[in-house]
Amino acid sequence: MSTPKILAFAGSTRSASFNKQLVRFAAEAARAAGAEVTLLDLRDYPLPLFDGDLEEQQGLPENAKKLKAIFLAHDALLISSPEYNSSITAVLKNTLDWVSRGETDDEPALAAYRGKTAALISASPGALGGLRGLVHLRAILGNIGVIVLPDQVAVSKAYEAFDDKGGLKDERTAKQVTKVAQSLVDFLKKHLG
Repeated sequence: MSTPKILAFAGSTRSASFNKQLVRFAAEAARAAGAEVTLLDLRDYPLPLFDGDLEEQQGLPENAKKLKAIFLAHDALLISSPEYNSSITAVLKNTLDWVSRGETDDEPALAAYRGKTAALISASPGALGGLRGLVHLRAILGNIGVIVLPDQVAVSKAYEAFDDKGGLKDERTAKQVTKVAQSLVDFLKKHLG
């Protein structure tokens, strides 16, 4: 059986993002469960706002091509998504949109997403922990051919959730996040053969 390859990233570009901390924690749990994990920072791949005219005139931006190649090279996505105004962030939606685009006429639709599996987590200063944004993200991913695992974790009061080393202070929350990461790895091992 091949080692599952997971692409892990936060839907935020902010340096001190709680979701970047959370996805690092989850990525370590996925590694411990036997996956090869690539931790990606969307800040390293700036993209223009999706614009069909721009795409028609210039093709995919270089960073969109790079991201798409990275997505294609992985079996699954582990996404920690902030909640902005009860939905997902603009940078996350923009990334998903650009990566969804085909580069050739014979490329299958949504090639970077079809057959992929995703696990979702979030962290937010609010009481719901970003849960409303995960509902939207789950719908988007499901509609573009991604199998989204049912278990998810939304960490509330994120400003007090992490210790100085990036770990989660609350043992129950740490176990829940670890379980989501392990479930993703277990699913991949079972279905990749």
